[in-house]
Order: sequence, then C-alpha cells, then structure tokens
Amino acid sequence: MYLDDKSEMVSKDTALRGRQTAMPVDEKHAVLGSLMRPPFPEGLESLLVGMGCFWGAEKQFWTLDGVYSTQVGYSGGYTVNPLYEEVCTGKTGHSEVVRVVFDPRQVDLATVLRRFWENHDPTQGMRQGNDLGTQYRSAVYFATEPQRQLAIATRDAYQSVLTDSGYGRISTEVAPAGDFYYAESYHQQYLHKNPQGYCGLGGTGVGCPIGNFPKQ
Repeated sequence: MYLDDKSEMVSKDTALRGRQTAMPVDEKHAVLGSLMRPPFPEGLESLLVGMGCFWGAEKQFWTLDGVYSTQVGYSGGYTVNPLYEEVCTGKTGHSEVVRVVFDPRQVDLATVLRRFWENHDPTQGMRQGNDLGTQYRSAVYFATEPQRQLAIATRDAYQSVLTDSGYGRISTEVAPAGDFYYAESYHQQYLHKNPQGYCGLGGTGVGCPIGNFPKQ
C-alpha cells in the first residue's frame, strides 16, 4: 500500500465537479501538422491509453508510422473538463491519457498496443516509476469490441512473458472509452516544445509478442 492518499480512487460522489467550458487547444498537431480535434478523416481509428505521465507517452505514438494524430488529456474519471492542477490532487478519478488516432491501413492495432505495453511498466498499480497517484495508472480505454478483445489478448500474452521475467501481475485497467477531456495546450506535444523536458516513462525491457494476433 502506498502512503500517498492519491493512490486511492475517488468516488463519483466525492470527485470534483469541474466546469462546462472545454479546454481550448491548437487546431493543428505541432509535430504532424494534422487535426487535433474531430472529425478526423474517414477510416481512422482512435484508442485511449494511459502509461503514466502523458508527456513521454504521447511522443511514443507520434513517432509511430501510421499514426495520424495524438492528443493528451484526461479520461476514466468523473470530473468534467478538469484542470491539470485538479487532476494532480487525485480528486478527479482521471488517468493521464493519450488519444492515438491511427490509420489501420498503415499500422495495425496490435502494433499500436505493443508500443503501449513495451514502453511502460503495467504492473505498478497506481503509479509509474516515481510518479505516484491514480492519474498515473496504466489503462486502455477501447472504442470497439475488436479493440477490447485485442487489448485483453495482448495483455494476457504480455503477462506470460513478464511472469517468466520475474514481474508481477499486470494492473492495467481495460474499460470502455468514456469522455476524453483535452489537457491544457502547453501539455500537447510537450516534449517537442521542450526537448529537454521531464520524461518519467520507462519500459520493462521485455518484448510483447504480437506475431500470433490477426491484423485488424
């Protein structure tokens, strides 16, 4: 058990209420030049993932061929249009997430999920490295049934190799995608804007086997 009370999930009744005003963000992605808000071009898919601090997590996906756009924000909790400072209190229930918008004709979902699994430690519960609290929990928020099925299948496959390597149980939350609230503009593509900025992201060094999964 962590000593920091932010490692305990807040309830809906005790969460901060938030506000009706949505967070403004830039129209175009600072790296890819693509749209930051829907509607996105036809044929693209979106997946929400939480890997700890979203600064480093976002960069893992904008560098992946076939990804059209990425945005950082908050999801999985209760507070409407939260501010970063509110999320950091642990009283919103939200995880820091990246919305990955990708073209399945160029990059399959299994490859996107492998990038997710391999670039953080999904066994750490309500933390990632030195970052403690519910906002840093590992999460996959799926938009479709095929996404749910493959998230679970790759999780189970990764668990097998993690166990063989001495790691504990995967604690990743796999749940239907709810509302996605944009983080403040300065968080978007943060490591592009601040190349020397903090990145607490670190994987296990264990590869995630995806060769047996069908292209989706």
